[in-house]
Amino acid sequence: MSAPTESDRPPLPDPQEIAVTYAEVASRASKLLTDHVHRQLEKGIAAPVDELGIAQAFMDMMSKMLANPYKLAQTQMNLVWDYFSLWQHSMLRFTGMDIQPIATPAKDDKRFKDEQWEQHFLFDFMKQSYLITARHIHDAVSGVVGLDDHTQQKVNFFTRQFINALSPSNFAMTNPEVFRETVKSNGQNLIKGFNNLLRDIEDGDGNLRIRMTDTTAFELGRNVATTPGKVVFQNDLFQLLQFNPTTKEQFKRPLLIFPPWINKYYILDLREKNSFIKWATDQGHSVFVMSWVNPDAHLAQKTFEDYLTDAALVAIDKVCEQTGEKEINAAAYCLGGTLLGSTLAYMAAKKDKRIASATFFTSMLDFSIPGELGVFIDEQQVASLEKKMLERGYLEGSEMAGTFNMLRSNDLIWSFVVNNYLMGKDPFPFDLLFWNSDSTRMPYAMHSFYLRNMYMKNLLKEPGGIVLDGVAIDLGKIKTPSYFISAIEDHIAPWRSTYLGAQRFAGPVRFVLGGSGHIAGIVNPPAANKYGFWTNDELADTADQWLADAAQQPGSWWTDWQQWAVAIDDRKVAARDPAKGKLKVLEDAPGSYAKFRLDTQK
Repeated sequence: MSAPTESDRPPLPDPQEIAVTYAEVASRASKLLTDHVHRQLEKGIAAPVDELGIAQAFMDMMSKMLANPYKLAQTQMNLVWDYFSLWQHSMLRFTGMDIQPIATPAKDDKRFKDEQWEQHFLFDFMKQSYLITARHIHDAVSGVVGLDDHTQQKVNFFTRQFINALSPSNFAMTNPEVFRETVKSNGQNLIKGFNNLLRDIEDGDGNLRIRMTDTTAFELGRNVATTPGKVVFQNDLFQLLQFNPTTKEQFKRPLLIFPPWINKYYILDLREKNSFIKWATDQGHSVFVMSWVNPDAHLAQKTFEDYLTDAALVAIDKVCEQTGEKEINAAAYCLGGTLLGSTLAYMAAKKDKRIASATFFTSMLDFSIPGELGVFIDEQQVASLEKKMLERGYLEGSEMAGTFNMLRSNDLIWSFVVNNYLMGKDPFPFDLLFWNSDSTRMPYAMHSFYLRNMYMKNLLKEPGGIVLDGVAIDLGKIKTPSYFISAIEDHIAPWRSTYLGAQRFAGPVRFVLGGSGHIAGIVNPPAANKYGFWTNDELADTADQWLADAAQQPGSWWTDWQQWAVAIDDRKVAARDPAKGKLKVLEDAPGSYAKFRLDTQK
C-alpha cells in the first residue's frame, strides 16, 4: 500500500478562521461561566434537591436487589457469559469469518445506521458490547421483586435515560460518523459544535435549550399556519379563528376545534398538504379553531373551570352567533379533548344540546393508564412543581417540552446532540420541530387542578368526581354521537387509556385506531397513503378484545371520519365568509396569540 501523498491529506483550515472561532468560543464560554457564578451567588449555594424522587426510587430498588444476592449473581454471570460470547464472535470475525452478531439493534434504532457500525471490527464490537450491557441492565432493574408499580416505572424510565445517554453513538471517538468528520475537518466540527452548545445555553438563559430546527426558516402565515382565515373574537384566554371557505356550499353545522392548550393549534395546519384544517375546509366544513393565549403571571389564577366557562362555552356561543346556527360539531386534540369531554358533561347537565357531534383526537378522559408521563406525576413531584408555578404564576413551556422530549430521548435529544455539538452542523429546517419548539405556558391554578384531579386522582371518570361552575361532571350523561381516534404507538395518550374514556359515554361511540404515534397518527392526510387504521363497529368490553376483532384499513382515518360526520348530518348551506358574519374581524389568521413565541422573548 503506497504512502498517502500531499493531495490525499485533508486541507488545513484557514489560521485566521481558526483564530476567530477560538476567540468567539472563549468569549462566550467566559461570559456564560461568569453569569452562572453570579446566579449561584444570588440564589445562595444550596444542596441539590431530588425533586423527581429519583434517588429514593433507586435506593428502594437497590435494597430489593441486594436482598436477593443469588439472583444478582446470576444476572452478573449471564452478563459475563454474553461478554465471553461477544469476545469469541469478535475473534472469529477478526480472522475473516462471516458469522451472525450476538446483539443487534432494533430496526427503528437510528443511532447505528452508519454502515461502519456493522462493517468495521472495532465499531461493531463497541456497538454489540453496548447493546448487551444495556439489555442486562434493563432486565436487572425491571425484574426486581417487591417494588410498588410507580417506583418500578420510575426506575425503568430513568434507567433507560441513563442507558440512552451512554450510547457510543453519543461520543466523538466512538461514533464512526463523527470520527470521520473530525479527521476530515481537522477537528473544526468539534469547535463549531462547542460554539453551537454555547449558543443554545445562551438562548436558554443559562439552561441548555437544544435547537432542533432552524426557526428562522419558518414564519406563521407564510410557510406554516397558512390556511386563510380571520380572527373573529378574542378574550384573555383565546382567539377564535374562522377559515375562508373553499367550496360554494358548506355543511350546515360548523366545526369548532379545541386544540390542546399545551401546544399551538397549527399542528393541524402545518403545511397545505398535511393540514387537517385545510382538508376539512375543502370537504365543505365551516372550520373554527380556538387559538390559546400564551399565559403570563397575570393569568396565574385562571382555573380549569375558567377554561370551561370563559373559553369553551364562549367559543360555542360565538360560533353559533357568527353562523346563526343552533347546533355545531366539535373536535378536540389531546388535552383539548379532556376539556371537550368536561364541556359535554356540563352541557348535558344543563340540557344544552348545541354540540351535535364530538370528535376526540388522542384524548384521555379516564387516566387509569397514564403511560410513561405517570413517572412525573406523584405527590412529591406535583408539590415541587406547584411551588415553582406559585412563584412565577405559570408552568414554563420549555419545562414541559423537556419532559415530552425525554419520552423519546434518542430521537428528540441525543440525535440533536450528535448533529449539533459533535458533527458541528446546524439543525435541518423541519416544520413539525418548529411547532414542537414553539412551547406554551400553563396557568398555575389550572395546571395544578388538572394534574391533581385528572392524573393523580382520576376523578373525571367518576360521576360527580369534579364540580365545575356548580355542576357535577358526569361523563355517563353524555349522549352526543362521538368519534374517538387514537394512535397505536402513542406514548403520550396510550390508546388503551383513551379507549377507557370512550366507554364512559352513554351515546353512540365510534372508536378508530390509527397507525404511528401521537402526532403522525393524527396528522395523516389521505394523499400520503400511510400508516392505515383499524375499525370495529362494536365497542368491546376491553381494548385488546376490540383490537382482536378489528379490521385493518389502508390509508388515512380522515376519510372514515368524514363519512361518519356526513352520515350524521349532510345538510348544506351557502359558503360562509368570515368577513360577512355577525362578529367583527379583528385580524388575519393565524392571529397574534399564535404568533407570540416564548423563545424570541428576552
